[in-house]
Amino acid sequence: MTSTHWIRRLCILGVLLCYGVVVLGAYVRLTAAGLGCPDWPGCYGHLTPAAAQGADTAAAFPDRPLEPGKAWREMIHRYAVGTLSVIIILVTALAIAARRRAVVSVPLALALFATLVMQALLGMLTVTWRLNPLIVTLHLLFGMTTLALLWWLLLSLPRGSWEASALRYSHTGSGGPATKLALARRVTLLGLIALIIQIALGGWTSSNYAAVACPDFPTCQGAWWPHSDYRNAFVLWRGLGINYEGGVLGNPARVAIHLTHRIGAAVTAAALALAALSVLRQRALTGDRRWAWAVLGALILQLTIGISMVLGTFPLWLATAHTAGAALLLLAVLALARTLSRP
Repeated sequence: MTSTHWIRRLCILGVLLCYGVVVLGAYVRLTAAGLGCPDWPGCYGHLTPAAAQGADTAAAFPDRPLEPGKAWREMIHRYAVGTLSVIIILVTALAIAARRRAVVSVPLALALFATLVMQALLGMLTVTWRLNPLIVTLHLLFGMTTLALLWWLLLSLPRGSWEASALRYSHTGSGGPATKLALARRVTLLGLIALIIQIALGGWTSSNYAAVACPDFPTCQGAWWPHSDYRNAFVLWRGLGINYEGGVLGNPARVAIHLTHRIGAAVTAAALALAALSVLRQRALTGDRRWAWAVLGALILQLTIGISMVLGTFPLWLATAHTAGAALLLLAVLALARTLSRP
């Protein structure tokens, strides 16, 4: 089996596992298990919560008694991240080994490895800095970046004769003006940028426990624009030595964050819908139209989950699905951008 086949298989496994890690991370955060193990990388000084249960943890962590359920959720997440790390290291090593055959972009593989290192550092700081909102948000963003790089790497791998015929079909069938294709690329790029900002806003909303600040829809606390505190809502750094579990902001600041997230959702939805429709209007872009439909489908699904989450008083499964939907939407937009970037 060639290195290309191994890299492809590892990338597929990596994308699936990374997607699971992102969703599991959201579940850990939403169940208040982010500090289920107050140290890192172990759990109360042990490799497993089971070993910690049989030890005297009260002496070392008097303010953080062991809760087995939360500890297991946190450690399962760490075990999954450890497995993903091995996959990414193998992909990077194979990419470097096959660099002369130009099977895969070595800079892209190295960027993936660097992102993994940064993600590990943020994971440690998330625990040791007690769920600092900036670190938690960056942890989410780098998790999504890891997923995006693995997906882009997979989409960039050669696929033999199938890819060649698909590209020829796309090229020979594209009889429309090049300006329309260039416009579709620009609009898709703008939609991707809007989505990245919206994911960051989602992380900031979650890490500041602002999701429940507006328990109704489309209004917020019965008003279109309730009292909000934007001055304190987006202060990125409040110092160390603070336990951010449960949030430290007042309700007006959380309302401001939630409202901004809703506005961002509307802007992002408009940008992505415009990007997908700009591709669907060009019948010659046969290979790209399926991903445009995928973007529209993922967008509708994510909006439905978000609205249902508010109307359903934020059930855990829907809140977790909201992160899963964001990751799915990111994959669809990246796939559309990748197909549009081909010659």
